[in-house]
Amino acid sequence: MTDIPASPARKPPHILTLVALVSLSTMAMNIFLPSLPSLAVWYETDAQTVARAVTLFLAVNATLQLVIGPLSDRFGRRPVILGGLAIFTVASVGCVFAPDVETFLAMRMVQASVVVAMALSRAVIRDLYEQDKAASMLGYVTMGMSVVPMIAPFFGGWLDGAFGWQASFWVMAIGGVAMFALTWVDLGETAPMRGGSFRAQVAEYPELLRSPRFWGYCLTSAFASGTFFAYLGGAPFVGSQVYGLSPVALGAFFGAPAVGYLVGNGLSGRFSQRFGVDAMILTGAVGQAAGLALLLVLTILGFDSPYVFFGLMSFLGLGNGLVLPNATAGMLSVRPHLAGTASGLGGAMMIGGGALLSELAGHLLALGGGALPLIALMVVSGFIAVGLVLLTIRRNRRVGQASG
Repeated sequence: MTDIPASPARKPPHILTLVALVSLSTMAMNIFLPSLPSLAVWYETDAQTVARAVTLFLAVNATLQLVIGPLSDRFGRRPVILGGLAIFTVASVGCVFAPDVETFLAMRMVQASVVVAMALSRAVIRDLYEQDKAASMLGYVTMGMSVVPMIAPFFGGWLDGAFGWQASFWVMAIGGVAMFALTWVDLGETAPMRGGSFRAQVAEYPELLRSPRFWGYCLTSAFASGTFFAYLGGAPFVGSQVYGLSPVALGAFFGAPAVGYLVGNGLSGRFSQRFGVDAMILTGAVGQAAGLALLLVLTILGFDSPYVFFGLMSFLGLGNGLVLPNATAGMLSVRPHLAGTASGLGGAMMIGGGALLSELAGHLLALGGGALPLIALMVVSGFIAVGLVLLTIRRNRRVGQASG
């Protein structure tokens, strides 16, 4: 990949800068997961309490996206990204020195400000490209960062074993400083300046909310990614409590979906412009649901092992790699002049739904039954995504791609 071509009025970043921004946001979500048992011991609390470091992070992540989208449409992508990265860096250090679990969870919530890196990277791409090309570029960006979910949990598990759970948060703080510097140097402003007040920007939400196509792409994305967030909330428990994996082994197994995600994003980057976003979304949703259904059947039949469970999670990653870049491009293209707002609102729906599914996964697993409750929840979420994309395609055909 080469530099994103500049337009006369805008100063786009190198594509690797966007990859790094999205990678930092992803790393902040999962590098510390193998340390959850260590956190519970350190703070002398139970596993469900420290697991809220995931769900609270996701909940604040979703809420912030409702604000950062309109803010970036009003004031530009660059200042909002820089501000979010600065706050994230300070909060990462705060996690290290938190004296009790309540303070740690509060700092973890503040860390969610790193969402600016992911949400506004999407908006930057949509500022520069039309729908299908934007989907292709999003595929390449997320393919470039998909290695992070593979190596971050393994790296985090190794850091925990070698230096303690605090090491992962020091890595996040260092990453925040590095990305602030890179953004300052390389990321020029790409948003068309529109003027008007922040209240006026927020007032344009109804223009998006009245569009069935926007809802279709958002909800498809939310339920497809909901399978991953359920995995995020439940897999550490399944790996450590059901299969008895050590933090290092759990970190190695945990990154399995990222293998499929890498492949799916590569396919999106290569074929989205050729076949269109709807075909790519449908292919990904069906593939993901089928793979998870196979896992459910095998688990019921007694083929239950970490190799089967984590291995078939590659279908989860493959489906997300096809669905998410294309659904994101679709939702940002419904009202292109509101790309930042659409990115924020759509991201809030996706992450907010993910937080609920992550919390639900934890509660279901607490009831017993091994990995089966988590797998069943993921299968339901995956098949809902298939139904939603079919409804969205039907709507698109009915209106002939007109705004709806």
